[in-house]
Amino acid sequence: MTNVQNIETYIRQIPKAELHLHIEGTLEPELMFAIAKRNNLKIPYSSVAELKKVYNFHNLQEFLDIYFESTKVLQNTQDFYDLTFAYLQKAKQQNILHTEIFFDPQTHTERGIKFATIISGIHQALEDGEKQLGISSKLIMCFLRHLSEDSASKTLHEALPFKKWLVAVGLDSTEKNRPPEMFQNVFAKARQEGLLTVAHAGEEGPAEYIWQALNLLKGSRIDHGDHAIDDEVLMQELITKQIPLTMCPLSNYKLQVTPDLNQHPLKTMLDRGLQVTINSDDPAYFSGYINENYLAMQKAQNLTMRDIYKLAENSFKASFLEAEKKQEMLEKLQQFVPL
Repeated sequence: MTNVQNIETYIRQIPKAELHLHIEGTLEPELMFAIAKRNNLKIPYSSVAELKKVYNFHNLQEFLDIYFESTKVLQNTQDFYDLTFAYLQKAKQQNILHTEIFFDPQTHTERGIKFATIISGIHQALEDGEKQLGISSKLIMCFLRHLSEDSASKTLHEALPFKKWLVAVGLDSTEKNRPPEMFQNVFAKARQEGLLTVAHAGEEGPAEYIWQALNLLKGSRIDHGDHAIDDEVLMQELITKQIPLTMCPLSNYKLQVTPDLNQHPLKTMLDRGLQVTINSDDPAYFSGYINENYLAMQKAQNLTMRDIYKLAENSFKASFLEAEKKQEMLEKLQQFVPL
């Protein structure tokens, strides 16, 4: 049991897992400029300060426009390695023991970057992160839902030679008018290949999209899931089956999904017994990594140490870690049970 009395210190010290993290969304402006210089590329901003000024979004699409533009600096294996390892170093500082990272290959293959270039750089950084930093990891390949299912199927085909490096496939990008049912076939093929499935649903989209992600895509986890709160039958389903929600409070606030963090559904869901977790989504753009998300929610919703402990416990329970490794991490967490 811990005798830490200060809740901010407790949040910073408690071991945790991060399950909803887009590696492209960790591209800090300083690294963006450094990679652009290395690759002899010009970016349409004169300084880090000028670039940060545009990180003022009114909706998901405004963010995505900047996000996709920024990724153009990523050209070769070293770029993807540096991007990933920089995140892992931050994760180490924030006492993340395990992370499950999303990547969006179509963002890069659509502009001519080879799939092997992308995944090789990320994978090598994850390997080095475990050896050098002690952070275990899993890799999840996301399909961009604003593109067609045919494009997703092509991406899955490109990924199959590297299948052993993947644990799951996911679905991200804008939800509006892009329901999960549009991607049933490619998800079925991924499951046939032995991959787990997750999906962004119920962020900007309705609770119905969460039902589709569960029933049609057979999602093991729901990414975001905010609008589950609108459907009591769905809430009961999530509670009964303990289907995890990987929530991202600062992202929701910055994209105006939630007008104020004190109105975020996380605490209500936690109190009702849903397996909710806190994550950072695209931290370079949303003013905070995982600890900043914990700290912001603690302040906004007066979370107790027991709430924080439960969220950290949920993060390990909801992970795709093997049972033995999961138990090992839960045992480390038990040293932080509040007095």
